[in-house]
Amino acid sequence: MREIGHFIGGKHVKGAGRTSDVFQPMTGEVIGKVALATKAEVRAAVENAKAAQPAWAATNPQRRARVMFKFLELVARDNEKLAELLAREHGKTIPDAKGDIQRGVEVVEFACGIPHLMKGEYTESAGAGIDLYSMRQPLGVVAGITPFNFPAMIPMWKFAPAIACGNAFILKPSERDPGVPMLLAELMIEAGLPAGILNVVNGDKEAVDGILDDPDIRAIGFVGSTPIAEYIYTRGTASGKRVQCFGGAKNHMIVMPDADMDQVVDALIGAGYGAAGERCMAISVAVPVGKKTADELVGRLIPRVESLKIGPSTSADADFGPMITKAHLEKVKNYVEIGVKEGAKLKVDGRGFKMQGYENGFYMGGCLFDEVKPDMRIYKEEIFGPVLSVVRAKDYQEGLDLANKHEYGNGVAIFTRDGDAARDFASRVEVGMVGINFAIPVPLAYHTFGGWKKSVFGDLNQHGPDSVRFYTKTKTVTSRWPSGVKDGAEFTIPTMK
Repeated sequence: MREIGHFIGGKHVKGAGRTSDVFQPMTGEVIGKVALATKAEVRAAVENAKAAQPAWAATNPQRRARVMFKFLELVARDNEKLAELLAREHGKTIPDAKGDIQRGVEVVEFACGIPHLMKGEYTESAGAGIDLYSMRQPLGVVAGITPFNFPAMIPMWKFAPAIACGNAFILKPSERDPGVPMLLAELMIEAGLPAGILNVVNGDKEAVDGILDDPDIRAIGFVGSTPIAEYIYTRGTASGKRVQCFGGAKNHMIVMPDADMDQVVDALIGAGYGAAGERCMAISVAVPVGKKTADELVGRLIPRVESLKIGPSTSADADFGPMITKAHLEKVKNYVEIGVKEGAKLKVDGRGFKMQGYENGFYMGGCLFDEVKPDMRIYKEEIFGPVLSVVRAKDYQEGLDLANKHEYGNGVAIFTRDGDAARDFASRVEVGMVGINFAIPVPLAYHTFGGWKKSVFGDLNQHGPDSVRFYTKTKTVTSRWPSGVKDGAEFTIPTMK
């Protein structure tokens, strides 16, 4: 059985105390033990990072970028190994695991442009003999707390721009699937990253609190559930840290009467059930506009959901695999029972699914609810499983209002052939990421990713230009040399006069 400790100072370090089981979701077996860091172990990682960071910050940005370029080569070399490990610990299929890795790689590619991204501004002769210029400088030691559902992508979203900017990074990945983040850290060292610039501490709440309270950690990025996001943001900012936290979601897809229904059904099946619904950009609410649209949509969805192929992570033709843990599986099943008791119409019930030969795995078939109402828990709360709810809207405005009034505002989509309706929707919807005939509107790496309302806490988004702003501080210099200095003291603030 594999024992997973921490990665500090460029080498693996055995944990000092408690451990947690790492499961293989497709079989239900325990395949490893992961160390749960104490605050002292977190502090040791921070001290190591703090000692290494000044030299890395002084390394010119071209050389920092070269480490990122080499890291990309190594990830490509080990892509199969990474994908197999990810699928084994998480449960997602191999193609989905490769997609997880690729979306992380794209942010690393963006970070390779750090020599350009770190450039400041310059104004010659801003005043008589006065030049003004600004520079971006790293914060120092920063940290990322990342979730189980994207164990490759989100760590890379966090550490790649942070390290490229000249910071040292403490990564606290999910203890449920820690293998891939540890392997990524090894590859960064192989790529030429100095020891201590990327340290990985595995753990649970004790490790998180150690990060939140450590005086030398200047910034924290988090992705996870909204209650924990709010906790981390509140405690982190109270201790003077810069914090960005991305929480839960309840993403709607508005289906207009003129939409291409074939396209709509394909989009909903992929966006609603891909990765077993364990992603913050999953579409979990379909909002057909008008009775005719709703009846046709539900009629088409039922056989498609019933025919979904659920299989082990290694299956070449599975649509999705098992869920991450037995506890999470039971939580999702409980939500389905809540929906039934609340009066929603369960059109497809996947709770009884059993995978032949994998009876102890954490599997569940797709579920489909119709006639879900906005006051039901299954509508208001994030389920994070293969459960799609249909909420019928009488007209476009009601559909728009559903998305706007929900407390979450991560992603939303509209399917229509009407350009005017799509333009109005994009302008008026109160959600951070919008898809037009596009079900999962995750921006590419050179734009920023972030929701609104209770889906986010903090002012700056992930990746894209916001990531450079988040992981740096701006210094502005006003320069005047002796030949331009006037005699006499100046008692007023400088102006443009």
